[in-house]
Amino acid sequence: MKNRKKGFSLVELLIVLAVMAALIATITPVALNAIKKSKATQVAQNLKTLASSFENGLYVDGPSFLTGLTLSKLGRDIKAEDYAIYYTGSSGAYTANIVYKGEGDIDIIDDTLAEATTETFANVSTGFTALTGTGWTNPTGNVIYYPIVFTVY
Repeated sequence: MKNRKKGFSLVELLIVLAVMAALIATITPVALNAIKKSKATQVAQNLKTLASSFENGLYVDGPSFLTGLTLSKLGRDIKAEDYAIYYTGSSGAYTANIVYKGEGDIDIIDDTLAEATTETFANVSTGFTALTGTGWTNPTGNVIYYPIVFTVY
């Protein structure tokens, strides 16, 4: 009987490494797509949360709700430097644009929040009063925004 050394041969190790590399190459695009979709869904949810909070606050407290209002009072765990609200109106009809200036895939966001769209920042903010968060700087390019129109009785 031959004495055989215990362990794996070089060929066996190379086969295992090749199989692992193939699995990683197959799974990586799927994982990256899931991360992208997750981020877009989070952006859509934050836009909707800010819109609902802003609208509900005006329904409950009227125009006095806007005094001293910040984004941190409207939604928890929302990065205030990436979002802003631009609104117009008084004691009656209000129009608001909830703005996100970060990166996001509008097609995926549109699946979750159909009214969200992209536009240049100047078109979204001109003629509106700004309710911005800490650290917000006006972007120069396109932003993703969610417009809402409502009436407070």
